[in-house]
Order: sequence, then structure tokens, then C-alpha cells
Amino acid sequence: MFLSYVVRVWQSVVGQLQRDVRENTITKTLVEQLDANRQARQRFYCDYQFVPIEWRSIGEMTEDQYIDLAMIVGNDRRAYLAYECKKLNVLRRGTRLSQARAYVGEEGMMRFVTEKYAKDLPVGCMLGYVMDGDVQWAYTRVTAAVKSHRRPLGLQGPPHSASSIGSIQRFVTLHSIKDRSLEMRHALLPFADRPASRMPPSRQRG
Repeated sequence: MFLSYVVRVWQSVVGQLQRDVRENTITKTLVEQLDANRQARQRFYCDYQFVPIEWRSIGEMTEDQYIDLAMIVGNDRRAYLAYECKKLNVLRRGTRLSQARAYVGEEGMMRFVTEKYAKDLPVGCMLGYVMDGDVQWAYTRVTAAVKSHRRPLGLQGPPHSASSIGSIQRFVTLHSIKDRSLEMRHALLPFADRPASRMPPSRQRG
């Protein structure tokens, strides 16, 4: 449901931004556009830099987590889906960098695996902004990075594809975290149409 509304507002998001825009600016603009959509507002509340309320054993609240984007169901802040957002296929000095390692690393998927994000929740989500629009190349590099980091990620099996939603390509990974399992849902969203020619050289490092 959430991603179907992302598709609806995505062109409005892209239309406001430059190609070299910062990752956080994309996410903030996306949240603003979802908030401006009446139908989306009727179904969920979307928050940028969301801080879930958690309690320490001594009765003090902790606020040391800032989740990029959260979809909150109803008025219950405990019922949310956490999204970590990452730029992929970034052009720097004429070279295309996949940034797949950053996607799976300590500031990406590992935030869920270490329970910095979505602690005790069964599902975590990743949203990849594919800056050059080449979603297939981003998918290939990200899934390869996931497989190469199978041990730190606690990967239970290879990534498996899910049905696409509009221009969004999706896949799912399953992880072992302590004594429980975590399902991670991945969505790769093209920021721009892929150029038909003159693709820059590519590097496989993140």
C-alpha cells in the first residue's frame, strides 16, 4: 500500500530536485509530497527522521534513533514500518558508483540487523533511490553485495524477487537476529530515466 502512494507522488518529488541532491533531501521531499496527498493521509501517517519511543528498564525514555522514514499506522507510534533510504548508482567525476556496499553496511541494512532500527519488529524496509534510473544494474550490484555479506547480515537464504509496483523493483531477504527472524523488504526506485546512450564507466565498489 505505502509504495503504491510513493509511485503516485514520485514524479512530483523528482520534479523539485536536482540530480546531485542529497539523500536526506530526497527523503524529506518524499514525506512532504505524501503528506500533501489526501488519499495517502487517510491511510497512514508518514514521518521524516522518526524517533520511536522506547523505555529503559529504569523507566527513562531513550531517543537515540533517527529512522529515515516511517509509515505509522493509525495513531499508534508503536505500529510502524521503518525505512532506511540510500542513494544508488551515483555519478561522481564521470564514474558511476553503485554504492551497494553502503546499502548493506553499518548505515544501511546492518542498522536493522543490529537492532538500531525496528527493534523487536518482524519487518524492516530499505528504499533505494536509483539516481541514474538503471534499476536492473542497481539490483544486480545490491543483491551481490547482500550475498557477499551473508554472515554479518545473518542471511537465511538468497534474496528473492517480489512483484514490482509501477517503476519500483522489489525483493526480499530473510535474516537471523539473535533468537528471531527478520524479513527485510527492499524497493529500488528510479530517480531518473536511464540514458539510452553515453552511460558512464561503472565501478563495482560502493
